[in-house]
Amino acid sequence: MSDSAGHHSETSRERLLPALAAEDFGPEFRVVARGGVRRGIRLERAFWVSLKQMAESRKCTIGMLVEEIAEQHPDQGNLTSAIRVACMRGLAEESMELRKLASIRTINAILVACPSPAFALSSSKKILAFNTPFQQLVRRQLPSAPGEDGRQDLKLALDLNVTDIFARLDANGETPVTSGFVIGAGERRYRGQLSAVRAPVAEPELLMAFVFNG
Repeated sequence: MSDSAGHHSETSRERLLPALAAEDFGPEFRVVARGGVRRGIRLERAFWVSLKQMAESRKCTIGMLVEEIAEQHPDQGNLTSAIRVACMRGLAEESMELRKLASIRTINAILVACPSPAFALSSSKKILAFNTPFQQLVRRQLPSAPGEDGRQDLKLALDLNVTDIFARLDANGETPVTSGFVIGAGERRYRGQLSAVRAPVAEPELLMAFVFNG
């Protein structure tokens, strides 16, 4: 009884890692040639895939990568172990570079570079960042009363639900989604159109909205 319950708990919980395919474990033997040197190497398929991706990103051949790894580790034992470590290091470094690109700072830079009104929107419809043209649009369409520093009571409504926008982006290969929107402050309202895309961050999930009739 307890074994069954424990198994159910193990299988029903959320996975921390992607599912592992059986074919990724299968060893593959390949002959890699470079500079007249032929090396017979047996690696799991997952590492051959990783080597291929690394070679493509560096615009070289798998043989060139293997030769470089062999030169760097002539007395470090098994070449296949060195290749596995090189693959893991390469993936880790690539992941770090992507994390640097996928940040709020990058989103701010994109918004600043955009000449039209644009802003970043959270899944709860909270505006997290915006550019100067969007700020000018708000000031023009929803002017503050004399003596007020800014529009602290600004509210945003979209014709499409944010969840629906994300779903459409997933379904249509990240093709931008067009939606009407309304921003309001006090008794004033402004209606416009925007084009939404997914922001280049993993967490939190954000939209980047570009106003095209403001």
